[in-house]
Amino acid sequence: MTDNTWLWIGFNVFVLAMLALDLGVFHRKAHVVSIRESVIWTLVWISLAMVFNLGVAHYMGSAKALEFFTGYVIEKSLSVDNIFVIALLFAYFAVPSEHQHRVLFWGILGALIMRAAMIMLGAKLISEFTWIIYIFGAFLILTGIKMIVKQEEEIHPEKNPVVKLFRRFVPVTNGFRGGKFFVRENGVRMATPLFVVLLMVEFTDLIFAVDSIPAIFAVSTDPFIVYTSNVFAILGLRSLYFALAGILDKFHYLKIGLGVVLSFVGVKMLLSHTPWKIETDVSLGVIVGVLVTSVLASLAWPKKIDSSDA
Repeated sequence: MTDNTWLWIGFNVFVLAMLALDLGVFHRKAHVVSIRESVIWTLVWISLAMVFNLGVAHYMGSAKALEFFTGYVIEKSLSVDNIFVIALLFAYFAVPSEHQHRVLFWGILGALIMRAAMIMLGAKLISEFTWIIYIFGAFLILTGIKMIVKQEEEIHPEKNPVVKLFRRFVPVTNGFRGGKFFVRENGVRMATPLFVVLLMVEFTDLIFAVDSIPAIFAVSTDPFIVYTSNVFAILGLRSLYFALAGILDKFHYLKIGLGVVLSFVGVKMLLSHTPWKIETDVSLGVIVGVLVTSVLASLAWPKKIDSSDA
């Protein structure tokens, strides 16, 4: 096998080992994840990503390392919007705190598989049809503008076509059955609401991946860099959720910042084969600057509380 094949195998073995360690050792028993625990795990995942980035710099060069880091920052920032939706889903279904980690674990495992397939497909399309990068760019600009101008939308999972189709073919219990996704009652195998939540988490990630994966292809067309930066960002999503879920509403300008980032990345894609090509280091500076500005603006001008909600 080529060295490139061993890179892919070695990285995926590492990811599977970390996931097994996470669920099989540290979270073998269902429990409420504390802020302290979530912050520690968030720092662990970020540290692992940075160590890997040093390896990329050593073996693949500083340019590839910069691409990885920029892709990681993009995916990490876009995942914050994903966290907000997951928090709404957990609240809507009243998922017990001690079982939320289990849903996120299996949700992220499914997301890794889906995103690997999407990245391989995206890389193939870009290599075969160079012009498709302009479609990706235009799509990101439109998505960014939509994210900036649209109002907050309420989530109604019962109206989701995936959930409606699932309930039509699979019976669902009236309440949770501990941390189980499926149970057998009165001789009938039934899904629990916990599995419906997992289904919604997977569907939500698929929607977000449609935005985030083209955004990383604007930084690098190397499938290994795109995949590894995506995976490291997703692996830390679970702990980041527990660390940020309770304070996300304080960063009300962050969605606008994310919209600006997506639009900027779309412009970068459109200019990638022109004399006005935007270099990766410039992109990183703009992306970090926009995100920091949106967070600081949120803290400087807090969201006004509607008196009718008081």
